[in-house]
Amino acid sequence: MRRLLNTLYVTTQGAYLAKDGEAVAVRVEQETRLRVPLHGLGGVVCFGLVSASPPLLAACAEQDIGVSFLSEHGRFLASVRGPVSGNVLLRREQYRRADQPEARALLCGCFVQGKIINARTVLRRFLRDHGDSADAPAIASAASSMADMLDRVARATTEEQIRGIEGEAASLYFGVFDGLILTRTRDFTFTTRSRRPPLDPVNCLLSFVYTLLAHDVRSALETVGLDPQVGFLHRDRPGRPSLALDVMEEFRHWLADRLVLSLVNRGQLNPKDFKRSGSGGVVLADDARKDVLVAWQKRKQEEVLHPFLDERMPIGLLAHTQAMLLARHLRGELDAYPPFLWK
Repeated sequence: MRRLLNTLYVTTQGAYLAKDGEAVAVRVEQETRLRVPLHGLGGVVCFGLVSASPPLLAACAEQDIGVSFLSEHGRFLASVRGPVSGNVLLRREQYRRADQPEARALLCGCFVQGKIINARTVLRRFLRDHGDSADAPAIASAASSMADMLDRVARATTEEQIRGIEGEAASLYFGVFDGLILTRTRDFTFTTRSRRPPLDPVNCLLSFVYTLLAHDVRSALETVGLDPQVGFLHRDRPGRPSLALDVMEEFRHWLADRLVLSLVNRGQLNPKDFKRSGSGGVVLADDARKDVLVAWQKRKQEEVLHPFLDERMPIGLLAHTQAMLLARHLRGELDAYPPFLWK
């Protein structure tokens, strides 16, 4: 049975990671600041000017510990992983399905259904807890419209139709997203989704947490032997982990967005936690980035009920569970891929 392992996030600029026996030593100016056993790690994520020794990278590859390198502000740069695991027949089947329009449409529908259902649940939860909000009517209308969209996804026969509905649902959801922000200050408002670079603190937080989610989903897919680059909903593009983006859709709103809303609505972040970069984008300050990483790790330790498996498990294991269910579908053991539905 797979257990929830830790992820080591290294944000200290100039840090050097080295192999120290059977542990990772985090050194800054030749002083060992931290020592973490390899056997308890599921991944290492390095932000900015962080380097690692070849012996450590080899040890991580041998023990199936993915090492990712991101820019200081969370943009994915590169990763180091060991030999591809899993059955080559599974990857061949993934590629065959990706080339079949009907198979692509079937999986596109599953991913988008999961995304819309979970987005609607986020809105309904808000209405349950804050039904007296001035934005409640608009949010209720958006949630109601999503029910119609789910019917349309079920009737859609092509991936183009499903992508169109997914775009409509995303526009509807982010159209009322500002209403979910209870801290009514000018610094924490949301007008539209902006990325590369994010232009305000809320978009900065969304982009950062999506990057963390993408790392976890990508690692889970590779662990079960799937190719994260070959997707169904997201078209192939050099360097883009399309399948990881596909599977992420069912996690975005209820996991990533809710964490962002929680940090903002509880006042755990303030305007001083953000700064504007030379490109005009908004980035997290160093201490705030650490706070978000801690909150992300804590959220992954919370348990939820997996409705398809009828089993409680840590949120941090859901990406791996969904990767296994996707592999079972591709092997022909499940008629359809069951997305995780948050309740």
